[in-house]
Amino acid sequence: MNKRMWLVLLVLLCAIHGAAQPLPQRIEALMESTGWLKTSEVGIAVYDLTDGQPLYRYQAEKLFRPASTEKIITSVTALAVLGTDYTFRTQLARTGEIVGDTLKGDLYVVGHFDPEFSESDLQHLSAAVEAAGIRYISGSLRGDVSLMDSIPWGSGWAWDDAPGYYQPYLSPLMLHRGCVDVKIVPSRPGESPVVRLSPASDYCSVDNRAVSQQAAAGKLQVTRDWINHRNTIIVCGNAVRSTTVSLSVEGSADYFLQTLSCQLRQRGIQVEGGCSHGSCPPEALLVGKVVRPVQEVLARALKESDNLSAEALFFHTGLATAASLPIGFPQGQEAVCRFMEQQLHRSPKDYVITDGSGLSPYTLVSPDLMMDYLKYAAADASLFPSFEAALPIAGIDGTLQHRMKEGKAYRNVRAKTGSVTGVSTLAGYVKQQSTGHRLAFVIFHQNVLSVKSARLFQDKLCEILSD
Repeated sequence: MNKRMWLVLLVLLCAIHGAAQPLPQRIEALMESTGWLKTSEVGIAVYDLTDGQPLYRYQAEKLFRPASTEKIITSVTALAVLGTDYTFRTQLARTGEIVGDTLKGDLYVVGHFDPEFSESDLQHLSAAVEAAGIRYISGSLRGDVSLMDSIPWGSGWAWDDAPGYYQPYLSPLMLHRGCVDVKIVPSRPGESPVVRLSPASDYCSVDNRAVSQQAAAGKLQVTRDWINHRNTIIVCGNAVRSTTVSLSVEGSADYFLQTLSCQLRQRGIQVEGGCSHGSCPPEALLVGKVVRPVQEVLARALKESDNLSAEALFFHTGLATAASLPIGFPQGQEAVCRFMEQQLHRSPKDYVITDGSGLSPYTLVSPDLMMDYLKYAAADASLFPSFEAALPIAGIDGTLQHRMKEGKAYRNVRAKTGSVTGVSTLAGYVKQQSTGHRLAFVIFHQNVLSVKSARLFQDKLCEILSD
């Protein structure tokens, strides 16, 4: 046998040896080859759902910040408590009588914390008022926000994230996810660009300081005067191309009411008493409603890692078990902890649950606890199809669309990502192609300087689990 053939044989033997290497050893080899783990912490748990056996554990009992993998805990609890047929309902009701084309009373919008409520849904409600023959309202347009307390953010949420679309001001009445889209269209060089707001409303004002096609003006910047608690949109810098930026709006309920009032005016419907807040009387008559299935909220919470949708699930889980209104973060925390104790037989005292999205730096859970939620979901035939369908698919969609685009992990991994400053996490399911077994896995990284490196490590580990 010549030297070339010996070399080919040696390579094949090495490949066979590597493939036959036990899974724990392959994971250990990956960890040893990753130098940056010397300066950060990692916790890993891998479980064979088919055999019902743990395959690998490393620091799996330690507490970590889960970042957005916290949404797994929120989603599994919500589906178990609320059921897969649960709906979010926003209702429009009236008091008084309709005399001719005049409503001699008030119009109430009863908020139910629907995070998916859109401008088209608002059009549906305003159309219902028009269909009722109302052209004039002698009273007021009132927002009923009695479902929730007045705290708009979770404990520990970053104050300087205020204008970010990912941290809206929570309210039972949310329109366009509590945000406004700011579209900047450049005009002729040296002139001010055109700035349009969507949804169209007079709730926000625009301070347009930008110029078109002028490099000396600097980078285009779009923000809100959040430091002074104002809804003034400030645009400055050089507008080179059409750009759209989404910003949170302070006062979500007022934003909802003001925009609805604008839509009513566009339909020729006048509201004499303006906009205000108030509890809808039980005798009020239904005018219109918007109903949202829980699956829509779940899909955005997991696929897109949306914080607002996760908090809506968190609050509604608390609503299902709360003794009275209003509800807030404490009721959501209590509901999650009760489920943890009764269904997973874990003591809530060993962990910290702060919010439903993972934004809070105070939340602390272990890979073992997260694994219990994955195992619970996989074993529940009534909720697992909904939960699994909402998870991002490697290389295909959601927050995994641009990861694991090739290899055996491609289209094979369904998992929830998590990322905040210093933290990168991944948890979900994968099919082991050599055995056909279904595995659940949790990877928690903390004190991470390079999110890119952490994600690369997670992707390589998923490839090992897929092999």
